[in-house]
Amino acid sequence: IYTQDWHPAAHSSFASSHPGKAPYEMIDMPYGPQVLWPDHCVIDSPGAAFHPDLGLSGDLIIRKGYRRQIDSYSAFFENDQSTPTGLHGYLQERGIGALTLAGLATDFCVAFSALDAARLGYDVTVDLAACRAIDLDGSLQAAIDKMKNAGVALI
Repeated sequence: IYTQDWHPAAHSSFASSHPGKAPYEMIDMPYGPQVLWPDHCVIDSPGAAFHPDLGLSGDLIIRKGYRRQIDSYSAFFENDQSTPTGLHGYLQERGIGALTLAGLATDFCVAFSALDAARLGYDVTVDLAACRAIDLDGSLQAAIDKMKNAGVALI
């Protein structure tokens, strides 16, 4: 299973959508605090594509962040923590109870996915060697601490 950021141009999480704001500044959105990101993973752009060496061979691609007004870090829920992506239902239908996560970024998408998976009752492992972090003002250590406290295994 793969997840893919799939943002429309002028996404609300892009700093460029907020005059006078710079990447990595925080703003308040209706669903809570939001990091403003550089434009990235715009629908149908090379930046949204999977790396060609990945060798896609999975069963499912979950595209997230495609709603212009809400960001989505987790593979399970949009950042409002209530709008589902459909992944939980997919996993339940197949009787999958254990997950190993890898990818970008450890302290945002991977951590939010791991925390949601643990909250939903999955046995969750994060392979840190197969992840990379942004580490925005200590966000990596904070994410690691939250994952450990939630019972996520870190290898």
